[in-house]
Amino acid sequence: MLDLSVINAMFPPDLPEPADWERRFGPRALPDGAEVTRFAPSPTGHLHIGGLYTAAVSRALAHQSGGVHVLRVEDTDRSRRVEGADGEFSRLLGAFGLAPDEGGADGDGRWGPYLQSERRDVYLSHVRELLRRDRAYPCFCGKELLARSGEEQRAGRSPLGYYGRWAPCRTLAPEEAARRITSGEPYVVRFRCPYEFPGRVRFADRIRASVTMRDNGNDIVILKSSQEELPLPTYHFAHIVDDHLMRVTLVVRGEEWLSSTPVHLQLHTALGFEPPAYAHLAPLMKAEGASRRKLSKRKDPEASVDYYLSAGYPPAAVQHYLRGLANVRLMDVPTADALAATVRLDGMRPSGPLLDLPKLHSLSREFIASLTPGELYAQLLAWAEEYDPELASVLARHERLALAAVAVGRPEGAPARKDLERWSRFRDRYGFFFAELFGTAPAAGDDRYGGLAPNLVRGIAAGFARDGVDATTPEEWRGRLSELAVRHGFAPDTATWRGNPDRWAGPPRQVANVVRVALTGATRSPDLFAVARALGRDEVLRRLTAVAG
Repeated sequence: MLDLSVINAMFPPDLPEPADWERRFGPRALPDGAEVTRFAPSPTGHLHIGGLYTAAVSRALAHQSGGVHVLRVEDTDRSRRVEGADGEFSRLLGAFGLAPDEGGADGDGRWGPYLQSERRDVYLSHVRELLRRDRAYPCFCGKELLARSGEEQRAGRSPLGYYGRWAPCRTLAPEEAARRITSGEPYVVRFRCPYEFPGRVRFADRIRASVTMRDNGNDIVILKSSQEELPLPTYHFAHIVDDHLMRVTLVVRGEEWLSSTPVHLQLHTALGFEPPAYAHLAPLMKAEGASRRKLSKRKDPEASVDYYLSAGYPPAAVQHYLRGLANVRLMDVPTADALAATVRLDGMRPSGPLLDLPKLHSLSREFIASLTPGELYAQLLAWAEEYDPELASVLARHERLALAAVAVGRPEGAPARKDLERWSRFRDRYGFFFAELFGTAPAAGDDRYGGLAPNLVRGIAAGFARDGVDATTPEEWRGRLSELAVRHGFAPDTATWRGNPDRWAGPPRQVANVVRVALTGATRSPDLFAVARALGRDEVLRRLTAVAG
C-alpha cells in the first residue's frame, strides 16, 4: 500500500473526510416505507422517450410511497457533453408534468448540488479513502499498452479488462508507484477488485426477482487521468457515492446497466455503503413486421421526447401512456383517475413493452374529449404559441369562434367529439372554421364533390346559398336540403331512394356532401348545421358563392 503521506499529497490539502460528507448529507426524515428515487441522465444528447419512461416510473414509485424523487445530471464525461443538455432535462420533465422534487441544473436542496461536475470534492474524498485502505491503486499504463492487452485478450478469447497478467500496476511496489507519482508521471486510479478469479454473484432485482451472473473481475478506473486540470471520477464510481449520500433507496434504470450491477455492488461494499434496491427496466420496443426491435434514436422520430411536444400530445395523456407501458392494467384506467393509480414493480415484465402510438392516440383522444371547451382552447393556444405561431395568431384573434368550433356537436353537458388526438391535428380537423386557414372553397370540379358534374355542383351551391342559409333549426336545415335535392333530381330522403333508386339521380347525401365540401373542404365533418351556425351567415354565403361561381 502507498504511504499515507504520498496518498494525501495526491489530493487537495483541505479535502474533507468521508465522515464530513456523511454529516452534511444526513439521513432524510421520511415515513417508513418511503422510497427515494432518482432519474440520472447524462447530458450527451436529446432525451429519449425511454428516459422519460424511466423518470415517470421512478417518480411514481417515490410519490405513491410518500418519498422523494431527485433529478441528478451525471456529467462527468466532459468529452461527450452537449452544451445546454442538462437544462433541457428540467425543461422537458416539467413540460410533461414530471418535474422532480429536488435537483436539475439549477436545483436547490440539502443533498445538492445535483450536477456531478460540481461534486468533485465529494468523490475525491472517497477515492482517497479507498487508496488509504488499499482498495484502490494508481495505474500508469498508457493507451498503447492497454490497446496491446486488448488485442491479446481478443486473440486468446479472454474477457476484456484490466486483471491478472494484464494488470501490471496492481502489483507494482509501493515505493515504485510513489516515485512515479512524485516525478509527475500521469496516472489514473483503479478500484482493486476483491477477486482474482471471480465466480458467480446473485442479487435481487425488483422486476426480475433473483439474478445470477458472472461477478466482476476487472479493476475498473474510478478516477480519470491526473493530467486533467480537474480530474473527475468515472460514472461507475460517482453514482455510487451520490446514491449513498443522497440517500437513494431504489434505483430504477435501464436494462443496459444490469451487467454493471456486480461491479456497483462491489463498490458499495468497498465503501461500506448499504446498496439501494435495483429495478432494471426492459427497453421500449418497436414492431417491425412480425418482429420487434429496440426503439432507435437514429431511425425512429418517436424515440425523441421532443417529437411528442412538437406533435402536441397532452402531457397528462403521455404520462398515462407511460404508466400503462409499465403496468398494462393502467392503460384501461379512466382518464380522470390515471395519474393517481398505483404503479407496481411486480406488475412489470422483464420483456420490453411495445411502443404503440395508436394506443397513445386513443388515450389522448379520451383526455382531450374530457376537457371543457375553455380548457381545450387554453391548452391548444399554449401549444400553438410554441409550435405553430400562425395558428396561435388566428386562435388569439378568434377566441369565440375557436370555442364554438370545439363545442360543435357537443350539447351542453354531453361528451366531446373524440376526433382530436394531438394539437398538431387541429388544423386538419378544425382549421376550416377559420377563413385565414380555410382559404377558398374547392372549385366545382374537385373530386371531393363525389364526381358530380361541375354545373350541377354550382347549381346546388347557388340554390342553398339562396334558400338554405337562413334555416334556424336543424329540422329546417334538413328540410331545405331535402327540397334542394328533389329540385335537382335526387331523392328527398334515403328510404325513398332505396325504395326506387332508378327513379332518382342519387340519394340526398350527395347534395348534402356538396354543401359540406363547400363549407369545410372535407367529405366528413361535425354536424353540418352546427358548423354553419359557428361560421356565421356571411362566411357560409362567401364559401357557397365561391363554388357557385
